[in-house]
Amino acid sequence: MMAFAKRNVLLYFRDKTTVFFSLLAVIILIVLYVLFLGEMTFKGLPDFPSKKALLTAWFIAGILAVTSMTTTLGSFGILVEDRANKTYMDFYSSPITRMRLVGGYIISAAFVGFIMCMFTLLASNVFLFISGETALSFRKLLEAGGSIFLSVLASGSMVLLLVSFFKTSNAFAAASTVIGTLLGFLAGIYIPIGGLPDYIQAVVKLFPVSHSAALFRQLLMDDLLLDAFSKSPAEMKQAFKIDMGILYEINGRQTSKLFSVLYLCFTTLLFFGLSLLVMKRKNK
Repeated sequence: MMAFAKRNVLLYFRDKTTVFFSLLAVIILIVLYVLFLGEMTFKGLPDFPSKKALLTAWFIAGILAVTSMTTTLGSFGILVEDRANKTYMDFYSSPITRMRLVGGYIISAAFVGFIMCMFTLLASNVFLFISGETALSFRKLLEAGGSIFLSVLASGSMVLLLVSFFKTSNAFAAASTVIGTLLGFLAGIYIPIGGLPDYIQAVVKLFPVSHSAALFRQLLMDDLLLDAFSKSPAEMKQAFKIDMGILYEINGRQTSKLFSVLYLCFTTLLFFGLSLLVMKRKNK
C-alpha cells in the first residue's frame, strides 16, 4: 500500500500542470486580494491597532484552508485518470487488495495536501518576516501543522466522496474549476461571512473548509486580536470575530476552537465512511 501511495505522490509532483492547477485557485485568490479585495476589506473596517497585520493573518488563514482542499483534489485526480484509462484493471490483477489500493490513494492525497499546505505556511511566514510583520513562533508553527493535518484529512474525505462518482478526466476538470471558484466564498475570502445573507451563512457553516478557515484564524490571529481590541469593549471584539469568520454563531451560540476540531473530526469520519461504501458498491 505504501509503495502504491509513493507511486501516486511521484506522479503528482512529476506532472507540473497538475501541481499548477492544484494551486490555481490559491493563485487567483492572492492576485484578487492584492489587486482589490484586500483594499476593499481594509476600507470596510474601522481603524484599530494592528489592522493591517490582522487582515494579513486573516487572509493567510483562508489561503491555508483553500490549499488543504485544492491540493488533495489535485492528488485524487490520479484516481480519476487511472479509472478513465482503465489502469485500475492492471492493479486489480495484482496481489494487492482493492481496499489497499483505495488506502494508497488516500495516503498519497493526505501527504500531498500536508506538504503543500506546510509549504504555503512557511512561505507565508517568510513573507511576514520580509514585510516587517511579526512572524509566527515555532510553537505557533507546530500548532498550525496539527491544524493543517486535520484540515487535510477533512477536506480529503469530502473530495474522495466527490471523485468516487467521476469516470472521466473532463468531468473531473470541470468539477475542479467549480470547486476552486466556490472555495473563496466558503473560506470567507471574497466576502467575509458577516456580509453574506443569513441563509448563505447557514450553508457556509456546514462545509469543513469553513471550519478549517476558522481554526486557522483563531490560531494565527489570537495575539493580534488582543492588541487590536485591548481598549475596546468585549462585545466589539466578539462581533468582529463573527463577522470575519474567526468563529461562527450557530443556533445563537458561538463556536470555539474545540468545536471546529470536533466538527472536522466528525466530517472526516462521515465522508470517509460514505466514500468507502460508494466505492465498494461500484467495485461489485
